[in-house]
Amino acid sequence: MGTELEISEPLIEESDKIIKEEEEEARIPEWKEQITLRGLGVSALLGTLFCIITHKLNLTVGIIPSLNVAAGLLGFFFVKSWTTLLTNLGFSAKPFTRQENTVIQTCVVACYGLAFSGGFGSYLIAMDEKTYNLIGPDYPGNRAEDVKNPGLWWMMGFLFVVSFLGIFSLVPLRKVMVMDYKLTYPSGTATAMLINSFHTTSGAVLAGKQVKCLGKYLSFSLCWSCFKWFFSGIGDSCGFDNFPTLGLTLFKNTFYFDFSPTYVGCGLICPHIVNCSVLFGAIISWGFLWPFISKHAGDWYPADLGSNDFKGLYGYKVFIAIALILGDGLYNLIKIITITVKEIINNRSKEKLPVMQEFPGSPDSKFQLEQKRRDEIFLKDRIPSWFAGAGYVGLAAISTAAIPMIFPPLKWYLVLCSYIIAPALAFCNSYGTGLTDWSLASTYGKIGLFMFASIVGSNGGVIAGLTACGVMMSIVSTAADLMQDFKTGYLTLSSAKSMFVSQLIGTIMGCILAPLTFWLYWTAFDIGSPDGPYKAPYAVIFREMAILGVEGFSELPQHCLALSCGFFVAALVINLLKDITPTKVSQFIPVPMAMAVPFYIGAYFAIDMFVGTVILFVWEQIDRQNSEDYAGAVASGLICGDGIWTIPSAILSIFRINPPICMYFGPAVASGT
Repeated sequence: MGTELEISEPLIEESDKIIKEEEEEARIPEWKEQITLRGLGVSALLGTLFCIITHKLNLTVGIIPSLNVAAGLLGFFFVKSWTTLLTNLGFSAKPFTRQENTVIQTCVVACYGLAFSGGFGSYLIAMDEKTYNLIGPDYPGNRAEDVKNPGLWWMMGFLFVVSFLGIFSLVPLRKVMVMDYKLTYPSGTATAMLINSFHTTSGAVLAGKQVKCLGKYLSFSLCWSCFKWFFSGIGDSCGFDNFPTLGLTLFKNTFYFDFSPTYVGCGLICPHIVNCSVLFGAIISWGFLWPFISKHAGDWYPADLGSNDFKGLYGYKVFIAIALILGDGLYNLIKIITITVKEIINNRSKEKLPVMQEFPGSPDSKFQLEQKRRDEIFLKDRIPSWFAGAGYVGLAAISTAAIPMIFPPLKWYLVLCSYIIAPALAFCNSYGTGLTDWSLASTYGKIGLFMFASIVGSNGGVIAGLTACGVMMSIVSTAADLMQDFKTGYLTLSSAKSMFVSQLIGTIMGCILAPLTFWLYWTAFDIGSPDGPYKAPYAVIFREMAILGVEGFSELPQHCLALSCGFFVAALVINLLKDITPTKVSQFIPVPMAMAVPFYIGAYFAIDMFVGTVILFVWEQIDRQNSEDYAGAVASGLICGDGIWTIPSAILSIFRINPPICMYFGPAVASGT
C-alpha cells in the first residue's frame, strides 16, 4: 500500500537549485557507470531485509507502507559507510553519486515489491492446505482438489514467468507519463528530493544526522524486540504482544497496545487520515458491530459454531471486510479509468489533476533550463519501443506455456487472454499511482480472480481464479513501481536505461529472495493459525472470494449479504463525499480500504498505528521542520530493527529454542487462607 505525500512547489524549486549546484561540481556518469557491483551488493542486502519486513506485515495486518524513501536512505547509509571506511584505511573509493543511489533504491523497491505482488500473504497462501482446513472441508465449494501447498521451487518458477511482463508493458509510455502528463508520483518525488539532498554540500550535514537518527532507532527497535522475546513464552497468549494496556474488558475485544515498533513506525509513515481510518474501522467493527451480532447468536447463526466457521460470526467479519475493500477499489478504479479516457480523448482533461506545475518565469529562466536538462538526460539513453514490445510478447508466450504446467486448471488460452488485457490495466494503475500514490494492484487482481473463477467453474475454478489474480497483480504492480522509479530517476538526472536495467536486476533478485525469505517464515512459524501472530488474514479472504466466484452467496449466515451490500454502498458513498466536498472537509473523511483491515484482523495494530500518528502530530506541532527532516528516519529505524529481529527469532524457532518466561495477565482473584 502506498502513502499519499504532499510535494510542494518550493521543495521542487529547491531541488532544482541543488541539482544546478551539483552539475557544476561533477559530470553526470554514463548509464553503465550508474550500475556498480557495490550498489548491487547493497541492493541484495536491503532487498532481503525489506522482503522480511514486507512478509511480516503481509502475514500480520496486510498494510504495506511505501518504503521507497527508506530504501534511498539506507542505500546512502551503507555505501557512504563503505566509501568512508575505505578512505580512512587509505584506499581510493569511487565517488558515490546520486545516480548510483537511485539505482540502488530502484533495485530494492523492485525486489521487495515481489514480496507483496508475489501473493505470499494472499493468493498463493490461499491455495494451501491450512487455509482449506481453516475454512472447513464441509464448506460448499471448498474442495480438497483445489489445494496447492507452498513449494520453494515452484514459487520461484512462477515469479520468474510472471514478474517481468509489467516492466516491458509500459516502457514506451515513460515519456508520456513522466514528461507529458507530469504526473507527481509522490513517493518517487519524495525519494528523489531525499537523494538529491544527500549528494550536495548543503545537504550533507542533514543527511549525516538522518543516518545517525535511523541507526539509533534501529538499535532501539532491535533491542526492544529481543527484550520482548524473553517474555513471550510458549504459545500465543504471553508477553508484551498480549499486554492488556486498556483493561481486560477491552483486551477481549482486541483493543490493546502491543508495543510493536513496526506498527508504530507504520503510523509515522502513513498519512494521518489512513491511521485514523484504521482506528475508526476498529471502533466500528470490534467496538460495536461484532458485539451486536454476537448477541444474535442462536438466531442469526448457530451458537455452537467454532470461531473460524464461515457460517457464524467469522463469516460476517470476512465478507463485510471484502465488501468495503471491493467498494473502495472499484470506485477508484472507475474514477481513474474515467479520468484517463477523458485525458486521452481531449488531450488535456478539463478536470484539475494533481500534477506538477510548470515552473514560472521566462523560457530562459534557470528553472526552465533545468527542466530542459532533465528532459535531455531522461531521453538520452532510449529504450527502443520494438525491444519493449518484443520482450512483452516473448515473455507472454513463455508464461502462457509455463503457467498451465504449474497450475493446470488455468488453461493456456485463459492466460493469453489475461496478457492481452493486462497492459491497459497496467496503464490505469500506473496513472492512478501517479495521481494519488495509491496502487490498486490488489483490486485489479480481485477482478481477475472473480472473472476467471466463474469462467472455469467448480472444477478447478478456485485455483484458476487465485492464479489469474496473481498474474494480474504482478503485471499492474510492477508497472506502477517502474513508473514511480522513472520519476525518481528523472528528478535525480539518472538515465532511463539504468532505471530499466536496475528494475530488471531487482526483479531477478526478488524472484529469488522473496520466496527464500517467505520460506524462512513458513518453516519457522505456524503461518495461518488464527490464534498465532502470523494469521495471514488475506489468505482466507482470497480463498473465500474465489469460492464466491464459483459458488455464489447461498451459504452465508443470516443478514450477512445484506450487511455486506450495505457496507459496499457505504464505501462508494464515502468516496463520493471525498470527491465532492471541499478539501477542508474531505481531508477528514476516512478511507474505506483502510477501515476494512481491522474488521477481520482486530484492533490492536490500529492502536499501535494511532500511537505513531499521535507522536507525529505532536512532533509537527512542536517543531514541524524537525519532524519533516527526521520522521522518516525514525520510522525506518523502528520498522527495520523489528524486521531484523525476525531473522534470529526464526532461527531460534527452527531449533526449537523457546523463550524462558511467559508473562501473562488475568483477572484479579481474592486470595484465601
